[in-house]
Amino acid sequence: MFAYAFNLVNSEMEISVLKALLKNIYSFLHLSRQDKKCFEVVDKYYIKSEEVLKLIKPVLESIIDADVASDQLLQKEFADMSQTVDELREVLEDSHPLMSKVYFVLKADSLFTKVKTHGLDILDLLQSCEGLPVELSSASLEHCVQKIKHIGYEKPSAIISKAMKDQVEGDEPSSDIRSEIADLLSLKSNQELLIELVALENLKENAEQLEKIRDVEYIEEMINLVTHMHDCFIEMKQSQSSNTVPIPPDFCCPLSLELMTDPVIVASGQTYERMYIRNWIDLGLTVCPKTMQTLVHTNLIPNYTVKALIASWCESNNINLPDPVKSMIHQEEASLVNHVHSSSEDSMPELENEDGELTESGERIVDSGGPSTISPPRKESSVGNRVDDRSLEHSHGSNEESSPQEVTGNSSDASGEVAAEPQPATAASSATPTDQHEYPPRFRNRPRNQIWRRPSERFGPRIIPSVPETRPDLSEVETQVKKLVDYLSSTSLDTVKNATSELRLLARHDKDIRNVIANCGAIDLLISLLYSPDQNIQENSVTALLNLSINDVNKTTIGNSNAIEPLIHVLETGSSEAKENSAATLFSLSVIEENKIKIGRSGAIGPLVDLLGNGTPRGKKDAATALFNLSTFHENKARIVQAGAIRFLVDLMDPATGLVDKAVAVLSNLATVPEGRARIGQEGGIPMLVEVVELGSARGKENAAAALLQLCSNSNRFCNMVLQEGAIPPLAALSHTGTPRAKEKAQSLLSFFRNQRHGNGGRR
Repeated sequence: MFAYAFNLVNSEMEISVLKALLKNIYSFLHLSRQDKKCFEVVDKYYIKSEEVLKLIKPVLESIIDADVASDQLLQKEFADMSQTVDELREVLEDSHPLMSKVYFVLKADSLFTKVKTHGLDILDLLQSCEGLPVELSSASLEHCVQKIKHIGYEKPSAIISKAMKDQVEGDEPSSDIRSEIADLLSLKSNQELLIELVALENLKENAEQLEKIRDVEYIEEMINLVTHMHDCFIEMKQSQSSNTVPIPPDFCCPLSLELMTDPVIVASGQTYERMYIRNWIDLGLTVCPKTMQTLVHTNLIPNYTVKALIASWCESNNINLPDPVKSMIHQEEASLVNHVHSSSEDSMPELENEDGELTESGERIVDSGGPSTISPPRKESSVGNRVDDRSLEHSHGSNEESSPQEVTGNSSDASGEVAAEPQPATAASSATPTDQHEYPPRFRNRPRNQIWRRPSERFGPRIIPSVPETRPDLSEVETQVKKLVDYLSSTSLDTVKNATSELRLLARHDKDIRNVIANCGAIDLLISLLYSPDQNIQENSVTALLNLSINDVNKTTIGNSNAIEPLIHVLETGSSEAKENSAATLFSLSVIEENKIKIGRSGAIGPLVDLLGNGTPRGKKDAATALFNLSTFHENKARIVQAGAIRFLVDLMDPATGLVDKAVAVLSNLATVPEGRARIGQEGGIPMLVEVVELGSARGKENAAAALLQLCSNSNRFCNMVLQEGAIPPLAALSHTGTPRAKEKAQSLLSFFRNQRHGNGGRR
């Protein structure tokens, strides 16, 4: 069986790239037939791309068995076009009403141009080849070339790029260019422009978290353009006002830009016209349009004071209040209302976002309310549950250690998740795994021909971290923090509860305030309160510590303050939320190398593995992230395996969990130790890893290939199992189209297979 498999290696590799290209074309055409529309520009890219691919597809199908398919120049073009078609499919597949339209157009336009170019290059190469099938005459190929060349379309990216370039050079885009962009992208209302800014801010944050400086600068140029368009739109609306008396700014709704008739207060403290802010929230937007703060609840509280002031002002100036219903109907934003039930997933189409959703030092901010008022303890409000900007992705360790980043997306994700936060998977395959091995029943007969899609925000929508509009002088903050720290030692349960709640909120704001809290002695007291029998106190304390740990200095302080055992106590006994944030805190602390050792030796791995297997979806994600970072320290790998993590990690490789990339990243690290490789084989991990190589995200493929290389190079038995799962075609495709590290691992595996064929047996 082994020798027979290797006899097929070279021939399969020669046609696997062409097959991969055709598979990606089929997947794209299948996607387009589903008529997935978000706005007109998306539909145009579907149609034009489909026209090109329908012309090139029959040509490729006719040469799949011809000798010409193995031509090296053609092979390179097949691989390049395959990757581009797949990327374009992912961008179109991930389109949704709340994404950035500007970013989409710039990305989709570039990919569509590449698809056309690769298609024409393939046809040109074929025209110079001999031994083509009869139906591919020179005339028929030239006819196809001319058809593709004449597929025309408006190129909005050129207009947008020029406007961005003009701004960078100090020239404001003309009103004609602004108007053309607004028409092309349906950015003709205040709400549509604000939604675009929210989407771009999310993309920028993802890029910042992944430290992609060029991407950040590029997105900032887009933000500057849209901000300028928004400012001009507001000026235009004000100039068109029919009122002879200027309306006080506080009386105008920031969304409708009109006088409010039913003003309501949202969680951020801002006031809006009820109908407009309700529509904003119903669209799935969870940030304040004016401040971009997270709306931690969606309650709308009547602002009777402003309503009375508006009524008095109207009476004094003889002005009639507008009808908000009629006003909304007449605004262009009505087009978005049709998409209320569409996905609001925050995907970042391939600026190589790996679903990371990090804050200033790689952590998430966790929060349970609006901006803290820094006041003495009061009766605790029941309004507002925790909303957190999740994800603690960091990449530490040697080159052989995997990265935990996905491709929320995104995850957040987020980072809706993390991210960042992940990434869209590649096209489906028609291959199915063999069923000859004793894998657990949950993986038997599982077809590999499903399309892997990112679940839509199962961890909650990714949101921009709240930032207070103003901050009191730090000396005033310090005075209030000292009072709150004193309250932590109170004998009154309510006093302690409210003090921990206030500190939890304060700790999310910024670096300076976190340092003030730490310097006032809060850390030791918060750690002691992790043993509190009161659930709210325990949750507040662990979340406050998580937010404090964002600062690197505090990571060391918390780690040196005997916090690990109390955090383990929370992992074992706390509420779901407390367990999640305890796991996240352990990850945050483990960024410091010394803390990885402490955490691994303290007994934290067992409870983390339990959370990985039995926690909430959020808890599983936090546990996987913490275990990843711990697994980059060699001593911890055996502990993680012995705690039973691999079975749970293999379970999480089901695309429905949304945690495939995280699970594969941990498995890749664990595959570097013998006990890890043995357990991966026993738990049915091999067919799942092969499936990820074929259908996973770019980062998932990379880590899956690294894990398979470890398995194959250390065991002939595992090598046979990998071959029987049909790994050669997807590995061959990956060796041409993957990330640099993925290509390296795939090529090493294929070379290993060839060496084995010539008698170089692997170790058992």
